[in-house]
Amino acid sequence: MIHTQRLSVIVPVYNEERSVFQLLEKLSQVKLIGEVQMEIVVVNDGSKDASEEQINAFMKAYPQVELHYFPHQINQGKGAAIHTGIQKAIGDWVVVQDADLEYDPNEFNLLLDPVLKGVADVVYGSRFMGGNPHRILFFWHSIGNKMLTFLSNMFTNLNLTDMETCYKLMDRNMLASIKLKEKRFGFEPEVTAKLSRIKGIRIYEVGISYYGRTYEEGKKINMKDGFRALYCIVRYGIFR
Repeated sequence: MIHTQRLSVIVPVYNEERSVFQLLEKLSQVKLIGEVQMEIVVVNDGSKDASEEQINAFMKAYPQVELHYFPHQINQGKGAAIHTGIQKAIGDWVVVQDADLEYDPNEFNLLLDPVLKGVADVVYGSRFMGGNPHRILFFWHSIGNKMLTFLSNMFTNLNLTDMETCYKLMDRNMLASIKLKEKRFGFEPEVTAKLSRIKGIRIYEVGISYYGRTYEEGKKINMKDGFRALYCIVRYGIFR
């Protein structure tokens, strides 16, 4: 029996009623290379708006799409939603897709290519390399991202350009073997630190597009999350 390769797309959702239906539509239209199939794992992290109604409306309108829905009764944080998604996913690989339309899921193929060629176990999608479109927004956000990446690289001995990227395509079994603790925005530095310590791991990076949002448009990450990321870089970089 031939094994059908599958990519599990984890979609953490918190108060994204304005964009989640459109995002799920975009995901349903993506054609993956190498005959890879897609499963969508939506985790609603205790949204207080009409996100759940929009998700249910999509499932009713597109019953043919392989979508699995898991709601949290209370808000626990993006990292906690990703943890649930990892536990429920059944694909060969996992990638996280925020519901805010800042990243283009058509670029999954850029991340899949090194994996399917057999040269990579993990592929990061960098917002700071390549010639793809990037919305011009916040100077201090970009400085903060680059500083966090620099510090993460110091502890992990990697040379990433964008540690904080949402797009990290990973082997699911490898990811599931890692004990992850961070329930909010500390997920990115924690998973990077712990992946870097896996013997023989092959990490690649490809350039992707970035269609960032302003705070008026619904952006959620703030300075407090940046300090938490800094703490996690030190915590998981030094204390193993």
